[in-house]
Amino acid sequence: MDDIIFGKNAVMEALIAGDREINKIIISKNIHSDSKLNKIKELAKSNGIVFQFAAKEKFLPYAEFNHQGIIAQISPVKYLDLDDFLEKPHHEASLVILDGVEDSHNLGAIIRTCVCAGVSGIIIPSRRNVQVNATVEKTSAGAINHIPIIKVNSLVNAVQKLKNSDWWVVATDASAKDNYYDINYNDMNFAIIMGAEHAGVSKSLLKLADFTVKIPMLKDFNSLNVSNALSAIIFETVRQKLSKKI
Repeated sequence: MDDIIFGKNAVMEALIAGDREINKIIISKNIHSDSKLNKIKELAKSNGIVFQFAAKEKFLPYAEFNHQGIIAQISPVKYLDLDDFLEKPHHEASLVILDGVEDSHNLGAIIRTCVCAGVSGIIIPSRRNVQVNATVEKTSAGAINHIPIIKVNSLVNAVQKLKNSDWWVVATDASAKDNYYDINYNDMNFAIIMGAEHAGVSKSLLKLADFTVKIPMLKDFNSLNVSNALSAIIFETVRQKLSKKI
């Protein structure tokens, strides 16, 4: 399991070295606090790394390892900072923002689609969203190596920062009045917010959006997979760009 670090010493040293991209640290509720554990939590907080406490059942898949009640999940890619991304000039660029996408296969498929469509980057939150892991890497067919993945602590702050940098924000919502193809995506930098199937885009992000769009359905069965929904929208933006060049 090259995407997992086991044990207090190994996790602490990885945090100190800072050369591994840690998605999340999981700590057993059954282990006693000591100086090493306190140091791990302190380092995690200072580096903006999520840690959570879990029941012992969470560690059953790792029973053969000497995990000491603590594991760190490692990302196969290095996340990019949003400020670093915005420092570079962008012209008619696009971003995809994921709000609460929890399935690794969906994230992998989304990354693959974004690379094929020439998307400039993908933004994911550090909490309540699947992180880039080995399953995502495999599902993306290696596409994770061809697009910046930007991880942020707050999507609201990230969207506000984009708007302040003259990016237009498009949010998807099933009750929107406009269809996704009613928007002119040319001549602007834009970000498309996609929410999870069961919850959609959060209200706080919908309020910040410059446009809200939906995918029209011919039947009253509004359960389109988020990766499929993104494909429809993002390739409409590609169609518009190609039509502009003709």
